[in-house]
Amino acid sequence: MSRAAKLHTLARLNDVTLGSFSNVPSSETLNHLVRYLSTWSGSDKFFSLIQYTLKLIVPFLHWRARIQHRVGTRKDASSHAAPSLASFSSIVSDARMLGRFWGLLPIFQWMISMERNPPPTRTLHTIERLQGWSMLGFYPLEHLYYLRAHNLIPTSIPSLSAIFGRSSKRISLNENKLILWSSRFWLLYIVLQFAHLREDRKLLLTRHRNLRKGKGFSAEDKEDLRKRWDSLGNELVANAANLPLALHWSLESGIFTNDIWVTIFSLINGIATFRGGWIATALPSVKAAEAPEPSNTADTVGEIKSQ
Repeated sequence: MSRAAKLHTLARLNDVTLGSFSNVPSSETLNHLVRYLSTWSGSDKFFSLIQYTLKLIVPFLHWRARIQHRVGTRKDASSHAAPSLASFSSIVSDARMLGRFWGLLPIFQWMISMERNPPPTRTLHTIERLQGWSMLGFYPLEHLYYLRAHNLIPTSIPSLSAIFGRSSKRISLNENKLILWSSRFWLLYIVLQFAHLREDRKLLLTRHRNLRKGKGFSAEDKEDLRKRWDSLGNELVANAANLPLALHWSLESGIFTNDIWVTIFSLINGIATFRGGWIATALPSVKAAEAPEPSNTADTVGEIKSQ
């Protein structure tokens, strides 16, 4: 075999092996997934699905192990895989909480943009202002909780007067109180979001009536309205799932006696928010700055409640 033929054979072998991905067709779904998961919000929603799915699987595995033990098909009454899955869920929860440390940045961005490009009604403007300020209470308290829970900061910090040398007073950092008040700010945001959705519905009804009165109610307008109504319904489901969670974590005694309900509502919220984000990133439409949705704090509070 000549040298040229050998080189040609090697080139073809290279193409068949190392270049095997040339036979894989391009995928818009894969492009969409990479685009969505490359964002902070998208990756957080994705890991939320993983976290709460695992939290549902763990008790199911224990239940199945107990049933199998009773009927004599299993020696142990506990699952061997469940502890590993529970540990991984805890790791995901901790990583999501750490990832929210720059959560204030989009809040600042949103509040600045809101004043330069206000919502269409005064009521919506007031609601979003209140939501922004509620998040300015939520995030710092959650950050302090995280740092305190990991023993990264002392149990007390100097007060402002102590910093300027006017007194020696210190502020106590109680983990339970920090997460309790953080959850209450989150609850305020959720209640305001119901009012926000109510105003959004009014605007959609008005736009629908105006389009029907006009002569140009095109197929594009119908499709746009359909998407807006779908988005409104999706946000309502997500917010409704968050409400019992916020109530539960805002009270010292909570409202659920079984943590499975926390997991179920958290998973419902995770599915709804992931779906909403997936649909929003599917189209190249550019929207005005909207209220950033705070990440679910159920995992944050769940850690301290379980200690």
